[in-house]
Amino acid sequence: MSDFRAIDKEFDKKYIWHPYTSMLNPLPSYGVTHTDQNKLYLDTGEVLIDGMASWWSAIHGYNHPKLVSAITQQAQTMSHVMFGGITHAPAVELCKKLVAITPEPLNRVFLADSGSVSVEVAIKMALQYWISKGNTQKNKLMTAQKGYHGDTFAAMSVCDPVNSMHSMYQGFLPEHVFVNAPRAKFGGPVDLAELEQLEQAFHTHHREVAAFIIEPIVQNAGGMNFYNPTYLAKLRELCDKYDVLLILDEIATGFGRTGKLFACEHANISPDIMCIGKALTGGTMTLSATLTTEKVAIGISEGEAGVLMHGPTFMGNPLACAVANASIDLLIETNWQQQITRINQAMSTLKRCEALDEVTNVRTLGAIGVVEIDKNVDVAKIQRFFVEQGIWIRPFGKLIYIMPPYITPTEDIERLANAIYQAIEQQQY
Repeated sequence: MSDFRAIDKEFDKKYIWHPYTSMLNPLPSYGVTHTDQNKLYLDTGEVLIDGMASWWSAIHGYNHPKLVSAITQQAQTMSHVMFGGITHAPAVELCKKLVAITPEPLNRVFLADSGSVSVEVAIKMALQYWISKGNTQKNKLMTAQKGYHGDTFAAMSVCDPVNSMHSMYQGFLPEHVFVNAPRAKFGGPVDLAELEQLEQAFHTHHREVAAFIIEPIVQNAGGMNFYNPTYLAKLRELCDKYDVLLILDEIATGFGRTGKLFACEHANISPDIMCIGKALTGGTMTLSATLTTEKVAIGISEGEAGVLMHGPTFMGNPLACAVANASIDLLIETNWQQQITRINQAMSTLKRCEALDEVTNVRTLGAIGVVEIDKNVDVAKIQRFFVEQGIWIRPFGKLIYIMPPYITPTEDIERLANAIYQAIEQQQY
């Protein structure tokens, strides 16, 4: 059903601060009246194929009846109740599901309300674990360049130091240990030299490092870097050897996006702490979770504080938990592996972009397709072109990429790929 209320775009432009845009010369905002399956409907009449899954979250598309039903039924009984001293069936059911589908030995679940907050919680867990053990020297994190973990302060401090906001907030952000971004590519040869460099970093810094945090297999908003699973396996080995916790940020990669239910499965490893979000509710509302092991949870609980020092107001929100349960069930019931394989095959259309002089790299993995060009895109210009072609893609930096809903028909994937080719060929960026 359409939302027929007129959208006051002048008010929006003047008073509403959209993400990553200026209040002096804001990027255009397109008015959406309603959504359906993998389509966005604009107030100006255009129907757009969504190539972004609303920042990678709407894996089942929009308005799926099972998700809508879960929300409406839960809203009729209990939309929210505090989680302090109270529990409820939707949260318990969700945590059972998460323990069942995530790699062992992850079996303790902390529910939060956004991906960035789940990273904050993971960092707190790691630091508080060592404090509880009486080790106050382990007060830093180690991470790889090209990473992105969110825009809140602790999460921002482990994002790529060059391409994030480090310089702007220098002196406010904690200073952590950065290693080179993984170089060996997914599907390519192992780089033994980089694994040796990684071990050297652990040897040098392990006494001060509480945890290593990384996005498994795909470093997303920091550069769409698809790296070799051997790097991840080596990380697990080094964390065990040097007594460092491993935090995996599966917020963007979880729930099938890379071709595995969780990306760490490509390396057959499990972290000490895992962050999930985005697709957790099928893109319907905000919810995240931080999972950890009994070792970490009990270690924190045996410390002086005795508790994890965090408690969001909307932690365990019943509405969000109910729709997350429905989304997980829907993912498992449908043949998501077949969907991802089909999308990946359709993304082979992107390969024709390699013939264009401006293109430096084309890469795909699971339901992710990336075309990298030789200069930063003009976001306003290229989005205007894409809307004219009937598609929705929001590039960043030198990357024009798609991460569509899993239900997207093959012909729509091909339309997305062809529009990217045309945008580059016609210099519409």
